[in-house]
Amino acid sequence: MTLGLSTARLTLRQPREDDFAAMLAFNETPRAVFLGGTVPRQQVWRNHLANIGHWALRGYGFWSVDTHEGEFVGRVGVIYHDGWPEPELAWHVFANGEGKSYAAEAALAAREDAYSRLNMAPMVSLIDAANARSLALAQRLGAVFEREDALLGHPCHVYRHPAPRRPQ
Repeated sequence: MTLGLSTARLTLRQPREDDFAAMLAFNETPRAVFLGGTVPRQQVWRNHLANIGHWALRGYGFWSVDTHEGEFVGRVGVIYHDGWPEPELAWHVFANGEGKSYAAEAALAAREDAYSRLNMAPMVSLIDAANARSLALAQRLGAVFEREDALLGHPCHVYRHPAPRRPQ
């Protein structure tokens, strides 16, 4: 079963092999520091395959985010890797998608999908304290600082997203 989401400007789709080139290019940018830093090409490939496996095992993962015109602009979704304290709403937008509010639009759609389709509890975002843009986005999404923690030995700030609005 292939899943997808649509917003006013974006299509969120499951990952595919041809996403790799853009992910490899993102890996070479300074923004990759917040995902663990630049890694060898084969690690980017393994990370891509891990996301595909995440979808296969859990039924969710990073959505690949395209504009309605078909431009691949980033990845947004829910991940729950081994070593994570709980499911995380996470995002990274490529240079061609920055400054257009795509991350917020896609994150809201991914969060709503996790709440409605997967019946998830309010999620967290685990953000490097130096990642000012991500911290601002978490707050813009209504997430609230909960605590300082560490993820895989790296300090992070834990932001809790608001609970879903359920019909009464």
